[in-house]
Amino acid sequence: MTLNRPMRAALLALTAAFFLEPAPATAQVDHLGTNLRPNPFRTIEGWAKMPRGRTWGSTSAVDIDRDGLSVWVGERCGGNECRGSKVDPILKFDADGNLVKSFGAGMIAWPHGIHVDYQGNVWVVDGRSTRPTGNQPAPAEIYGMQVLKFSPEGELLMSLGEKGGAPMGSGGFFWEPNDVLVSPNNGDIFVVEGHGNNVERNPARLLKFNKDGELLKIYGEMGDGPGQFLQPHALAMDSRGRLYVGDRGNNRVQIFDQDLNFIDMWYQFSRPSGLAIDSNDVLYSADSESGSFDAPRTGWLKGIRIGSAVTGEVQYFIPNPDPNCTGTCAAEGVAVDRNGVIYGAEVGPMKLQRYIWRGVD
Repeated sequence: MTLNRPMRAALLALTAAFFLEPAPATAQVDHLGTNLRPNPFRTIEGWAKMPRGRTWGSTSAVDIDRDGLSVWVGERCGGNECRGSKVDPILKFDADGNLVKSFGAGMIAWPHGIHVDYQGNVWVVDGRSTRPTGNQPAPAEIYGMQVLKFSPEGELLMSLGEKGGAPMGSGGFFWEPNDVLVSPNNGDIFVVEGHGNNVERNPARLLKFNKDGELLKIYGEMGDGPGQFLQPHALAMDSRGRLYVGDRGNNRVQIFDQDLNFIDMWYQFSRPSGLAIDSNDVLYSADSESGSFDAPRTGWLKGIRIGSAVTGEVQYFIPNPDPNCTGTCAAEGVAVDRNGVIYGAEVGPMKLQRYIWRGVD
């Protein structure tokens, strides 16, 4: 599907308008403004075709291939985890929704984040481990809690972190990593770590590695001040090389330079579980938890907020396709292809939703 002229014109006008809008204050904003933004997209369900006999499980991991159209998904093996499963959790669909590639069986416990770098390599964040707890029997192999770099064909090229995870308080990494992003400038690797809230010694931080996987810097701690985190859950980068962190537990986006110096924080994109920024510096923020996991946020609606990574203005809002869902609903992961088609990866409903501009076939 290619953009028609009206859609191209609308997106160009949107981008131009962003540069003329004043930047919002870095403070808590009224939810009504973003809830009432227009929704020019329609939802397409059932686009991605799974193999015969296989159904969708939970997914929070979605990104676009280097070709700009194909979609990579980390799917949790028909349920909400892949421990003990023999199916491939990493799936690639072409522009028509056909499955064209899969890999990763027996290597990934709980795919949580996925990122396609500027060379087309596929990075997968495994947020859990097969390491036994309590009196559980030891599995045949310990794996998980790592960041894995695969070639587009599924060859494992690099592993970051201790296999099975570094125990909390050990000083190592990782414990419940969430997302990864590779800078197109020099190949530096950024990882956000810490999926739990208010757990003793649980990490809440941002790590930087060079292209060879050597640790360069660790930044952040648990808290709600500038540069502190509570569930740093997602990463994105704009055209200026600024790093956006979805600080989910604090209901905000924090912005840093690539040396991990704090720049700004925005609350108007709600509770960000997933982030994406397209080539026009349009920011997509997926909120899958407001009103469910943060009880005071009943006024904020779940869905995808779309706005400017330049000014912070929120322009559009795609509401939760199932407004009656009360758990983790709507998109947790979000990606956008070169034609402006949006993909939302859903954990609770176990779906990959496709959103296209209204009026486009």
